[in-house]
Amino acid sequence: PLEMSAKRPVPFLRQVIPVRKKVQRDPRFDDLSGEYKPEIFMKTYSFLDSIKKQEKEMVQKQLKKCRNTEQKEKLQQLLNCMTQQEQAQKKQQKLRERELSLKRQQRELAKQGKKPFFLKKSEKRKLELAEKYAELKRSGKLESFLNKKRKRNAIKDKRHLPSQKNL
Repeated sequence: PLEMSAKRPVPFLRQVIPVRKKVQRDPRFDDLSGEYKPEIFMKTYSFLDSIKKQEKEMVQKQLKKCRNTEQKEKLQQLLNCMTQQEQAQKKQQKLRERELSLKRQQRELAKQGKKPFFLKKSEKRKLELAEKYAELKRSGKLESFLNKKRKRNAIKDKRHLPSQKNL
């Protein structure tokens, strides 16, 4: 076999002083960017809501004018995505407001000299369900919601029952 030299030739343009690499940092995980506070974030970027609303109206207008089926489907998907984001944001806002109201109540009780009482996760969930129930009753969609829930539970129960094959 052919012997190869272990000596490597020196490159023509040799770096005498090593250049420092730029350190890239992700502001989401960096302490220099500060702490994330959703209330402040919402106040700072509240102008985006109006822009999103305008974009949604524009997409709706395009959807009405559009004749091409593929383009129409894409616009419909975009519109659905926008509405889902809007609903999620409203839900998040409601949750935040509920938590703030609970905190205010705790502060008032503390001012009166009573011991603070913090709700468990399960109790918070119960309150949320009660609120959802009241809202559904108010809107008149309670029956349909309960029917869907019953069907879902019936399907779950059927899964746990032994099948005819096993008997």
